[in-house]
Amino acid sequence: MKASHVFLCLFSVSCWVNLMLTAGNKVFPLGACRVSMSVTEIRSGFTAIKADIQARDPIRTLSILSHPHSLHKVKSSDRCCIAHHLFNFYVDRVFKHCKTEDSYINRKISSIANSFLSVKRKLGQCREQNKCTCGQESIEKFKQILANYEGLNVTSAAMKSLGELDILLDWMEKSH
Repeated sequence: MKASHVFLCLFSVSCWVNLMLTAGNKVFPLGACRVSMSVTEIRSGFTAIKADIQARDPIRTLSILSHPHSLHKVKSSDRCCIAHHLFNFYVDRVFKHCKTEDSYINRKISSIANSFLSVKRKLGQCREQNKCTCGQESIEKFKQILANYEGLNVTSAAMKSLGELDILLDWMEKSH
């Protein structure tokens, strides 16, 4: 009898800890995939550095993510594909070139990058299970984003992409 009380207590604590760890996370339906991420945490980190990052952007007339219709009207079946490409893009290209002389900003960027790495892994698993297919439209949209990025020098493109993070987060939340 005493063992069942201990088990019940441990189970309750385990559930509470799991709930606390996932608090603030949202689950985003991306086609056949569902990805959990803490948009609140990412937005908070981004908001803290947004003005500084955007002030470093020398070309304000060009956008990487919102170039005419880059993320607009993506079919629900293509959402996973484009999200997979975008999270890979941010982890593999953008965050690697977003270094500043300000350690506070660098810590915030690192925190956001770690969150993106976690989502990248989840999307990778989904892709390995063949749940994340890429239609021609999503491939073309991502090619347009890459062309926008590659049209600038690496540091400017990375800072501009980081400065447009709210566009990506808004798109993710609209799919929610």
